[in-house]
Amino acid sequence: MADLAALTKAIEDGDRTGAVLHTNEAIEAGLKPQTILDAMTAAMDVIGGKFQRGEIYVPEMLISARAMKEATAKLEPVLAKAGIRPEARAVLGTIKGDLHDIGKNLVGMMWKGANIEVFDLGTNVTAERFVEAVREHDAHLVGVSALLTTTMVGMGEVVTAIRAADLGDVKIIVGGAPVTAEYASKIGADGYAPDAGSAVEVAKRALGHGAGAS
Repeated sequence: MADLAALTKAIEDGDRTGAVLHTNEAIEAGLKPQTILDAMTAAMDVIGGKFQRGEIYVPEMLISARAMKEATAKLEPVLAKAGIRPEARAVLGTIKGDLHDIGKNLVGMMWKGANIEVFDLGTNVTAERFVEAVREHDAHLVGVSALLTTTMVGMGEVVTAIRAADLGDVKIIVGGAPVTAEYASKIGADGYAPDAGSAVEVAKRALGHGAGAS
């Protein structure tokens, strides 16, 4: 028998085996794929909140995100068959000159858990590559990460390049250890995420709670 509460708890606990099991049970029981997905995203909402409050740390968040990833892999074919698409598409990368990726990877997993399709460009990404990727994937959202003070200056170049390329209403969110809300505002970014736990909330706010997806 399908138990969505158990699915949510399994993801919260980082129980990959349980998450996959309960996802399969829900699919076999004929539950609506959107309902199953909602149970999954509810878990990541809880995890994000706990991280922001300092109740859990990066390792726990990673474990939950991996459980979410494995469960989602089982659900994706069912979502596609039902014509259910992600709420938005995002391009994500660490700025040129910076090879740090742990924070970026966490944000990517959190966004995927919030039903945002993520195209991860990796590290050392130029402004031109961000523009190309937004155009290629028709992205609604861009996430730019930096861990070094010396590389964060490149974030402004990304914002300028995307705006100049006339790519439509693309929202740009920046984050990383040296970045501040004031700096994000100064370079014209649409949002600032101080950590992966807040990245989902910031993205949804920038997108108008998912509006703009097509």
